[in-house]
This record gives sequence, C-alpha cells and structure tokens, in this order.
Amino acid sequence: MPKPILLAVDDDTSVLEAVVQDLRRQYGQNYRIVRAASGGAALDICRQLRERKETVALFLSDQRMPGLTGVDFLQQAMPMYPEAKRVLLTAYADTEAAIRAINAAKIHYYLNKPWDPPEEKLYPVLDDLLEAWKQGYKAPYEGIRVIGTRWSPADHAVRDFLSRNRIEYKWLDPDQEPEAISLLKEKGIDDARLPVVLFGDGTALVQPTTTELASKIGLRTQAQQEFYDVIVVGAGPAGLAAGVYGASEGLRTLVVEPDAVGGQAGSSSRIENYLGFPQGLSGDELAKRAFLQASRLGAEFLTQRVTCIRSENGYHIVKMADGRELTCHVCLISTGVAYCKLNVPGADRFAGAGVYYGAAKAEAKSCAGEEIYVVGGANSAGQAAMHFSQHAAKVYMLVRGKSLQSSMSKYLIDQIAATPNIIVETSTEVASMSGDTHLECLSLKTPRGEESRQATSIFIFIGAAPKTDWLPRDIATDSKGFILAGPDLKARNESLNGHGWKLEREPYLLETSVPGIFVAGDVRFNSVKRCASAVGEGSIAVQFMHQYLATL
Repeated sequence: MPKPILLAVDDDTSVLEAVVQDLRRQYGQNYRIVRAASGGAALDICRQLRERKETVALFLSDQRMPGLTGVDFLQQAMPMYPEAKRVLLTAYADTEAAIRAINAAKIHYYLNKPWDPPEEKLYPVLDDLLEAWKQGYKAPYEGIRVIGTRWSPADHAVRDFLSRNRIEYKWLDPDQEPEAISLLKEKGIDDARLPVVLFGDGTALVQPTTTELASKIGLRTQAQQEFYDVIVVGAGPAGLAAGVYGASEGLRTLVVEPDAVGGQAGSSSRIENYLGFPQGLSGDELAKRAFLQASRLGAEFLTQRVTCIRSENGYHIVKMADGRELTCHVCLISTGVAYCKLNVPGADRFAGAGVYYGAAKAEAKSCAGEEIYVVGGANSAGQAAMHFSQHAAKVYMLVRGKSLQSSMSKYLIDQIAATPNIIVETSTEVASMSGDTHLECLSLKTPRGEESRQATSIFIFIGAAPKTDWLPRDIATDSKGFILAGPDLKARNESLNGHGWKLEREPYLLETSVPGIFVAGDVRFNSVKRCASAVGEGSIAVQFMHQYLATL
C-alpha cells in the first residue's frame, strides 16, 4: 500500500527545498514527501491524488503566495482531505492573519519562519499532529474481499476455503454493508450473482469454483511433472508426514489435496496432547509448519481433487478432476474422513445456511453474541465448543450419551467445565430443523421431553465416514468404506470376493490389496483416530514404500 503523503507548498523554491529536506530526513521512512510551488499546483496535485485514492496525512503551506494564499489553499483542500492535518507557515507580520485563519481554514497549527532548528521548532509540532492523525486514520483495505450473504451455501464454501488456506479476507454482506453494493455497482456485477470475490489487483471472480480460487490465490493447480516416485492423495497429518519423509529421503513426492492442507485436524482450534507442544497448538498452525517443512525438503503440493486410481504394468495412474493424469511408482491414500451427516428433517435443506459440519472457522465471527449449538461428544466437538465460546454468547453442546467421560479427553472435559458460557446437555438429540431461508429453529429430544429452541447456527461432529467412494473395487474396504491393509487385509482375504491380496509375499504393514498402493491415517481400517497416530503412520509408510520399490 502506498505511504501516506506529506504535501509541502511554497512559491520560494529555496524555502520549499529546505522544507522538503527537513521533512524527508525525519519522516521519509513512513511518509511520501510531495512538493508544490504554488497553491494552484497543490490543488491540482490533490485532485490527482484523490483520483488515485492516495492518502494525505498533512499539508504544510506557506501563507504568502501569489494567486492563492496558504489559507485559501487549505480551505479548498479541506473538502478533498478533511482528515489531513493543516499547518500554515507564516512570517511574524502574518501572525494575526494566521490566528484568524484557525477558524476560517480550520488550520491545526501555524509556524513562524524560520523554523530552525527543526528538532526544536518543527518536528515536535508535526510529531504531535501526525500521531493524532494516525489515531483517527483507518487505512483503506486492499486485500481480498468476499461479497455474499451469510445464509448462502456458496458464500460459506468460498469463505471456508479461504479460511482453511489461511488467506486473509474481508467479508461484506450486502444486507449489512452498504460498501458491498457500491463495490458491485463499480464492477458492474449483478447482486444476484453472489458470491463475488474481489482482489487487490482490481480483478473479480463471480461465483468461483475451488479451482479458480486456488489458482488466483497462488496455489498450484497443475503438476510440474507427469511422473513421480510417490503420489500422496490427501494432505491431512498422515499425508503431510509422508510428504516430509518421502521428500527428505530423495523420492520425487507429490501431495494432492482438494481443499486445504491439514485435513480435519487443520480445523481444530487447539490440539493440547500433541507431543512436544506443552502449551498446545492449533491444527492450522501444525498444518502450516508441516507444509513449509515438506515444501522446503522438495515435496510438491497440488490443489486438485483425485477422481480415480488405476494400475497398469506395475505403475499407478492417478486421475484428477480436471481430466489430467499423473503416473507414479507408489501411491499413498491418506484422504482421512468426513463428518457424518445428521439424518433428521431439515438438515440437508439448511446445509451451509445455518447447518455446518466441522468447526467452520469462517462462521465463528458471524456468531458473535449469538447462542449456537454443537452436536457431538468427542474431542473434535469439545475443541469446537471451546473455540466458539470466545465469540458466541452461549454454546450448547448436545450429547447423545449420558456423559462426556467415555468419548472425550479429560483435559477438554475440564476446560469445558471451567468455561461459563458452555452448557453441556447430555442424553439430548436433534429431532428436526426448520426455518425459512436459513435455520431458525431446532426440535430436540431431551430427558424432559421434546423441546423447541430458537437457533441460527449448529455445528455437527457426530462421527466420521471415510472418503473412499471414488476408489476402484480392487482396493478392498470394510463394509463402512475404511481401507483394509496389511494383517487386516490377510485376515479378511477369504471374504473379499477376489478383491483381496493375490501375491505370494505378505503385504507390507500399510499396503492395500493393490501392491504399491498404501494407506495411512484415519481412512485406514482400525486406525487410531488421533493426530499423532496419523503422523506416525504417514512417516512409517515411506519405509514400506522403499521396500516395495526395491522389488521393482
């Protein structure tokens, strides 16, 4: 963003040069110093600056100038930059005129010439004025702006994608922010085509896809090569760990993720039982560190969705949503799990419009001062409740079980108990949801009977299902879709109807029914659903990959 401007005006070029030098020496690091040799020229400069939407912090103008006096200039400049501080330079003979001008031109100060030494007679005055200006100045926002309505699923998807990728943005709801309407008119965009994403370079995306957004914010959406040693599908903790170890051990490693690095763990507000972080850390911070580490070691990241994997002549071909195909020696599936949908009337209708799955950081500030509901009794629900308690007036945790002890870590239970605006309601379930254009009411089954509650936001954490419906039948899963590997694969081999292990050698510990395709993390059958466990599996998977590659 351009520096704010200090505009010096004097028709005496030698005096003007001295003023500019003094200003530049003291303020040049934080302000841009601009000069004008007359009042008329200064007004022209002000008009040009306004057109370029630049900011003037202070005017320093001589009084005695032909054509347009200093007072006249400051009076005419004031409507253009009403917040700028105005200082008049006067001779001793002009003191009375300067005092009268304090009311006429609303000048903030006048200085008698000469002002030497500036350290005593100039800088203290300007320091105070500029400090006062900064207190009331709000720099124009030049980052990404998302224009959309709160209850639009498409708007929620855009904001959630940006939030999970740690991209700062300003959200403008046309129903609440007049600025949003002005920006749409300026761009000639119909407000019926929301959401709209405006960028600092002046460009805009209307109802953008995830791939369009990813490309615009600088995420890679096309691979640099056509062949890799290892392709990791999914950038949760397991996939990130595999990226770190694969790249560090010299394997050409590609990590493919459709949404944001970190997976489900990346949306966790605080992980307090991860080894080595006694104060805890957010899932977002853990994901960021792992991404930077893997990238530094040479792993490549790609924002794409994998739609299919097939094997031909000992190679594995990974197909992307955009139709492109990449080939690899070894593939690791670490797609994790997605929160299960709540199967009650109204849940599907209000998805993204009051009903959210996961912590949905994008919605946290929208809930400021409101009463919200969190459904679930495991760690993810507890972490979300703690996060939302910082914004919402009250957080109601709806837990189907009789207590939290059997499903949640003790440290979280203690934190929730010590947080006064979190209310835990056990033996309670959601029966239905209702509303007009968004969620407005919940019907609950409680120990006291059925109750109706006013509600605009509910966040659901009721177990998880694996993201494996895109896999070929050759990769064996259990009845719920979790991928079988190693000993579990062998134990169920007879019941897999020809889709089990077929080689004479034993499968490696994390190897699926297709040799050379491995699995790690929550998507694996019988995995331990903990972040540290997923990291461990992603790490040791690389060892088995090396063993497999040695057989080729």
